[in-house]
Amino acid sequence: MREEFFESTPGRQQPASAVPLNEQDASSSTPVAPDTGVVQAMKHSYWMDATGYPLLPDEQPVGTVRDSLYDLIPLGSRELKLINSAPFLRLQQVKQLGFVYRVWPGATHSRYEHSLGCYHLAVRALRALLLRGSDGGLDGISISSIQTLMVAALLHDIGHYPFSHTIEDLGFPIVQHEKVGRSIIEKSEIATILERDYRLSPERVADFIDPPKSKSLPQDDELLSHLLSGALDIDKLDYLPRDARACNVPYGGVDVSRLLSALRVHRDPHGERCLVVTHKGISPLHSLLHARQEMFDNIYWHHTSRSFQAMLVRAVYDALTAQALNSERLVGLTDAALLTLLASEKMPESARALAADLEMRRPYRVVLEVSPAAGSMFRRLEALFWDAHRRRAIEQRIAAELTTLLEQPVADYEILFEIPRPEKWEMDVWIAFDHPPVGMKPLMKWVEATGLQPDDLARYEQHQRRIRIVTAERLRPPIHNLGEGALLGILEQLI
Repeated sequence: MREEFFESTPGRQQPASAVPLNEQDASSSTPVAPDTGVVQAMKHSYWMDATGYPLLPDEQPVGTVRDSLYDLIPLGSRELKLINSAPFLRLQQVKQLGFVYRVWPGATHSRYEHSLGCYHLAVRALRALLLRGSDGGLDGISISSIQTLMVAALLHDIGHYPFSHTIEDLGFPIVQHEKVGRSIIEKSEIATILERDYRLSPERVADFIDPPKSKSLPQDDELLSHLLSGALDIDKLDYLPRDARACNVPYGGVDVSRLLSALRVHRDPHGERCLVVTHKGISPLHSLLHARQEMFDNIYWHHTSRSFQAMLVRAVYDALTAQALNSERLVGLTDAALLTLLASEKMPESARALAADLEMRRPYRVVLEVSPAAGSMFRRLEALFWDAHRRRAIEQRIAAELTTLLEQPVADYEILFEIPRPEKWEMDVWIAFDHPPVGMKPLMKWVEATGLQPDDLARYEQHQRRIRIVTAERLRPPIHNLGEGALLGILEQLI
């Protein structure tokens, strides 16, 4: 335990039934206990789980993390074990926003911080619901489902590659980080902690993060999983204000406390339990949508950061194609380790050159932007996002054409497409009214209650997206001298 991160909490003891930390045998594996406990109306100051620990770790914390957003995040002994495991500590060296720190120097926060923040918000959301008892709370929900959500919130990003989402844009053979996370949760030291200390199945925790297609989640797990992933989730509630603060920008703010206090469990028109927000949550939920849009417009889609991402994607792709690297080797690397690996002698020339530019902050520059208003050209370019092989082939052919037109050599990795991933804008949320205004119902979908359609958000996003061609700094002046028509003419022939 590192002193600069954790502070002991005086006066707090482990429950009598818990085994002291220094006496637990790390090599032992205790069978996962059957799921027998359910939450009932609160009669005591806190609930206990099957192992004798408080259900919510902040009831009897043994340590705290001082966080930039939430001040102190209380942790129990089991949570300390998870965050001190090797897979979790790696997240301290994986930047939350990839290359955004090259534009906003303060954006060096990590997936480690974000994961702790999500865990903290999960505890807050669960406490708010538990305290409501049978009145829109978690009465009848299995205790193990509540624990599974807390652990899944802490571990939901455990499988991220270096520089966060960037490498996943390559597609096959890159496996999505959720599936990488499943492998880590089920096969690493984390599995031992979950089985021995929490009495939880690692597979069940992984199912929260990487929902299986071949089976349904248990009903309680299905209900609580919407707090981790969906239109209203603690992931967004943490990363938007955290990213905004790190970048020191005025947008990205969300009234998290009011939104969490508006959470309820209700029955939908089909009699199924669902998470809803009361009418008091409409305004903070609306601010969440706008915060996300503003962060994409100003931070996540910033042209310089996106240029760096395109450079990294091409470097990794060329290394994979040359068989100097395989996708399994990428798992478990840190940001710095990946750049060092790409710069090594065994890598192809393109990967080494791009890694050097990434290390020394030499971003490729925009020489052409294409908006959705370009119609069929935009759609044809957008299709290249899903086909890395064809994208690379066209980049190589553009470089060859420019070599002729400019009468100077243009390396096939010096001209790249930068295509943002299409985003999903979902707002499938129920709004509950204790005393609905005339003309409204006690339970209504977001669209009915607000008049805002998901298509409204999608249209805005579509108009804001830009597909760019970026090139090495030295080539921008001569390419501009050719005129925009020259590059457009090349594109029309090739796509």
